[in-house]
Amino acid sequence: MASADGAEPDAEGAEEAEEAIYEEVVPCDRMELSQRMAVEELITTEASYVHNIQLCVSDIRAHLQKKQLPDLDLEGLFSNTDDILNVSRRFLKGLEATTTQGQEQLLCISTLFQEFKEEMEAVYKTYCASYDHALQLVESYCRHPRLQEEILDTLNATVPHTGASDLSFFLVMPVQRVTKYPLLLGKILENTPSSASAYSALQAAVRAMTQVNANINEYKRRREVATKYTKAEHLSLRDRLARLNTHSIAKKTTRLSRLLMHEAGIVAKTEDKEYDDLEEKFQCMVSSVATLKENVASYMGHLEALLLPTPHQCDLQMDEGPAQHYRRFAEYLQCTVYPEFKRRLDRLVWQPLCSLSDLLEGPQQLVKQRLDKLLDYEEIQERKSEMGSVTYDEEAAMNTYLAINDLLVAELPQFNQVAVQLLGQILCSFSTLQQDLAAQVLQQAEKELEQMPHGHMPLPSFWKVMEDTLQQSGAQLQTFCQTFETVTPSPVAQPLNPAEERKVLSLVSKHGPDKLYQVTSNISGSKDLDLTLLRGQIVALLQSMDTKGNTSRWLVDAGGPRGFVPAGKLRPYCPVQSQQPGLQLLTLESGTERRRHSYASPEAPRPQVPSFTPTLQVVAGFSFAARSPQEVSLQAGQPVVVLEPHDKKGSTEWSLVEVNGQRGYVPSSYLVTIPMQDPTGWSLPV
Repeated sequence: MASADGAEPDAEGAEEAEEAIYEEVVPCDRMELSQRMAVEELITTEASYVHNIQLCVSDIRAHLQKKQLPDLDLEGLFSNTDDILNVSRRFLKGLEATTTQGQEQLLCISTLFQEFKEEMEAVYKTYCASYDHALQLVESYCRHPRLQEEILDTLNATVPHTGASDLSFFLVMPVQRVTKYPLLLGKILENTPSSASAYSALQAAVRAMTQVNANINEYKRRREVATKYTKAEHLSLRDRLARLNTHSIAKKTTRLSRLLMHEAGIVAKTEDKEYDDLEEKFQCMVSSVATLKENVASYMGHLEALLLPTPHQCDLQMDEGPAQHYRRFAEYLQCTVYPEFKRRLDRLVWQPLCSLSDLLEGPQQLVKQRLDKLLDYEEIQERKSEMGSVTYDEEAAMNTYLAINDLLVAELPQFNQVAVQLLGQILCSFSTLQQDLAAQVLQQAEKELEQMPHGHMPLPSFWKVMEDTLQQSGAQLQTFCQTFETVTPSPVAQPLNPAEERKVLSLVSKHGPDKLYQVTSNISGSKDLDLTLLRGQIVALLQSMDTKGNTSRWLVDAGGPRGFVPAGKLRPYCPVQSQQPGLQLLTLESGTERRRHSYASPEAPRPQVPSFTPTLQVVAGFSFAARSPQEVSLQAGQPVVVLEPHDKKGSTEWSLVEVNGQRGYVPSSYLVTIPMQDPTGWSLPV
């Protein structure tokens, strides 16, 4: 009995020991089981996610592409899902490979996340930044029955098992997946003993993916700010005035005063050398693109002007020879080479240049907004240092500046690099087009040259032939000119109108006929005592030099005014000698307006003397409209006969003339004297 009683306590102690061991072992098994389930959840959900993204890209998007719906923006809807699918496939392959690692699986999973964190951040931040725009597109398509019907038809044809009613069911998956990675890793970490070798690696993986999500959120916030301020608003003056209020005026006034204090050196300007260098490069790029665009536009304008003439359409009246070769060459250039060059120039240079210029507008707006927000930031910072706190709106304004500044510092380097590459490609395209044009023109010119008589002649010999031909042509032209000057006679003298005849006779009586000269071209006096004369006027020579002894300026009498004229514009005047009953002088017959000319009385015999008939006529220099019955109308260039060079009171401002059988007064300044040409041509003096 004693032994039996002694055995009971021993059995009870053994049971208690077993229970204690079970209580220690079971929690460890539960943690390991939960850990294994968390790892399995990570891998299985990743596989399901990759399958759904594959459906989205390969089936849904491909099916919509085949429909070719013009109003459907597939790029805006699916963004960079191809990049996400590529990264996720490789990540899933790595996860599945960890299942064979045994005790090292957790360490391999942690290492895998560390390896893929940068790629994940790059692809997911781009997708998340455009996700809101994709949702806006989905909502807009829901308001269009035809588009919504086509989308539902695609979903039912490709993924009927999902029961999705619109594209947002698939579009949200990448956003959900990247935010779930820290949670899945955290669940694995919760079920991993702190003494495990992979514990610290899992902690690092959780922190890395949490930071990835934080960076994505920050990038998305920056993009939202950038989208808000990069929109170039084209507002009318009325819209701008409507936006003015007390707050906006006060804000703009504060910015302006702050900017003036910067320029005056009253307050220190916030220095950011990294950003300043980036902005300088960016502004240089903007200036270069604008200058190139202006020059290319001018070049294309000149090219348009070059295509306007059509020399090949002119009738040369030559059936063969070099002229026809040139005609074919010009036609080939105008109809084939230049139009094709213009089309390629527009497609390869002008359109890409305009696109690059449009791309620069957004960053330009952001740079401008950054300056405005910097002025606000400095003002708020100064107020914060004085008062110790700021309002919620002021804090938001400071965060806006920081977001814009960080975005520009992060993306301007890449933007500048891409813009420089695009600009370089545009310049290379332009140079290549010029080279192709020159080669094409040269090739065609060589073909035409081979068919010409001197096409195969060496260049020195060709130039020698050209020089000889030009010299021969020049000699022939000179001989012709000399022959023409030798043979050409003086024009037949024509009778003057009475006023001019009286003026010439007055000069003859004062100075003699051998002193008369005729003006060969219009003379405009530019110095004191110089005369202004018209071509064909008759003058009398007084002295063949000026007061300084210069023989190139002669002193002449113009029938009233006297002055100097260039000697090179005068030639001796030789009047026509005709046999008449007597030398006729101007006299007015009383009671009539007929003019008779006589030196002697009727009883005396009249000697035969020559009469002078100058080669001049009077015409109307300007049109004149009669304003009273005593006046007569004139047309510019109309010949007139001057009856009296003055009016009834003796004023020379008006002259009595006869035009087309009508008589009347006209302003004397409207009349000019010009040489009269013989309608029958040239003839020798009588």
